[in-house]
Amino acid sequence: MRMSRWVPALAAVLLPSLVTGQTYPSTTDPRANLKPGRFDAGEAASGMKLVSFSKKPAEFDTTKGLTFISSDLAFKDHYVYQGNFAGFTIWDVANPASPKMLSVTPCMTSQGDPSIVGNLLFISAEGGANRNDCGKGGVQNPKDHMAGVRIFDVSDPTKPRLVKNVQTCKGSHTHTIVPHPKDSDIIYLYVSGMQGARPAEEMPGCKEGPDPADTTNSLYRLDIIKVNLKKPEDAAVIGGARVFTGLEPAFKPNARIPGGMGKDGKQDASHIQFVNMFSTVAPRNCHDVTAYPEKHLLAASCIGYGLLIDITNPEKPVRLSAQADTNFSAWHTAVISNDGKKVVFTDEWGGGTSPMCQANSMMEMGGNAVLTIDAKKQYKQHAYFKLPTAQTAEENCVSHNGGLVPVPGRDLMVQGWYQGGVDIFDFTDPDHPVEVAYFDRGPVDPPAGADVPVGAAAGGAAAAKRATAGGSWGAYYWNGYVYSSELDRGFDILELTPNDKLSKNEIEAAKLMRQAVYNPQSQTTFEWPPAFVVVRSYLDQLVRNQGLAPARTTAIAAALDAAEAKSGAARKSALTALAAQVDVDVKGAKDGQRVQWMSDAIKKLAAQTK
Repeated sequence: MRMSRWVPALAAVLLPSLVTGQTYPSTTDPRANLKPGRFDAGEAASGMKLVSFSKKPAEFDTTKGLTFISSDLAFKDHYVYQGNFAGFTIWDVANPASPKMLSVTPCMTSQGDPSIVGNLLFISAEGGANRNDCGKGGVQNPKDHMAGVRIFDVSDPTKPRLVKNVQTCKGSHTHTIVPHPKDSDIIYLYVSGMQGARPAEEMPGCKEGPDPADTTNSLYRLDIIKVNLKKPEDAAVIGGARVFTGLEPAFKPNARIPGGMGKDGKQDASHIQFVNMFSTVAPRNCHDVTAYPEKHLLAASCIGYGLLIDITNPEKPVRLSAQADTNFSAWHTAVISNDGKKVVFTDEWGGGTSPMCQANSMMEMGGNAVLTIDAKKQYKQHAYFKLPTAQTAEENCVSHNGGLVPVPGRDLMVQGWYQGGVDIFDFTDPDHPVEVAYFDRGPVDPPAGADVPVGAAAGGAAAAKRATAGGSWGAYYWNGYVYSSELDRGFDILELTPNDKLSKNEIEAAKLMRQAVYNPQSQTTFEWPPAFVVVRSYLDQLVRNQGLAPARTTAIAAALDAAEAKSGAARKSALTALAAQVDVDVKGAKDGQRVQWMSDAIKKLAAQTK
């Protein structure tokens, strides 16, 4: 989220080859016209249900402004760490139906995105009101200003203790954990700072300048903090990743690029807007970066570009690919597929405080773009995905933070859309992403009048009419549940439920994936254990997409039931025979790849049967 309430000028070009053909449905969508209210809003859901809702702690409770809004989440054991612009909360979620608030730590950070490693909690800090001592009253002495990453000891989750403030030249809007490839005691924090270089009276050695090739220039680098987990008090910036060198501005200054076309085929003047001002300068910072250390990849959402970076050596990252998109206002977050061959980039059009999901909002902006990574580690852009239902002028709505849902055979992403709610979509086919599930509430505030025009959605009188920024900051699947940080209201825990696009077997297979620690911007590989629900997940998908003849899917289902009813050597023999039959199906199947995955899953199940 950007804290400003203005909409940056942006380019809007329709690229038919990339557009999914999505259109907003009629008001018959269950999410349309939900009752407004802070704690009594109407709700609509498909494919998930609300397990529990917990109100924000009193220390952070406000319905106006951005000072006390909830931000991102991190996960460890049975704890969830919820950031806030004014500090963080630690929840015990051992019983998801009844979370317990263990502690509230007031500490101004302006965003407060968290990550957890061992007993150390890392909190991003950016903005002018953050003090070194976490005190209130603002910064009176520039040397007391904190902008960077705070490190807390949370070995006692009821009494977090500040260990170290690591100052950075551009602050820390977000950060990403990257482990040392050999030393488990060492981690790196890739710091995404959105500020300009700090003045010398605050932090000596920081330097601004127009030359990206100048190695002393603080602007054109991604700061890297090195942390020895046994000595966190020694954590320090070790340098910066010069991943922007050689990149030109994504667009020319003051360029005017035509946007959508009217029904008559002529240019729609209402969609002609100025190019995003951040895209008219060479990129010099990133909003978020997502690491996939096992694949040695970093997907970076940077100003004007989506970057792909090699982190084989975490201290010396190397840019591999750079993708620009005239339909992206603000490259925000990246999520990498489990196989490392696709990336979803989000576009935070309007900065997170604006209603960018109205019926008159462009479908190509403010959503997600799916990119693939080829054998040469180059990006190729495919389709867009946006919420397939309109939201009101009272609902700040745009794509925001999320992560993978571990269903075998599918690329599913769950994400928050602010007051657009929580949404899950399937990007297995990068050219045809489709919604799978959702949970949505009505707006925090009642209607204020007519819908806000897109071009004025975040400024002037339009901004004054809007009241509360709310909704899901980020939504993540972790150990059987979806956790959502609600900006204004508090903390939601949801559970997946079967529908026509998500089967019971797929949900149960996802539950097999257990993670002791989950930091959403540092991905790990999902590897499903041998299980009948994993095999049946593939089978359900083949039935759903008609990837194998109905007679064969029916026969395989019966054979699986028969094998499961057996035990020991008899089960092993039945599964081995079934796998051999399924291998024959691969060649003639419409979805041969999925049939092969199913065969492999049957063989794994047979191998572990004793």
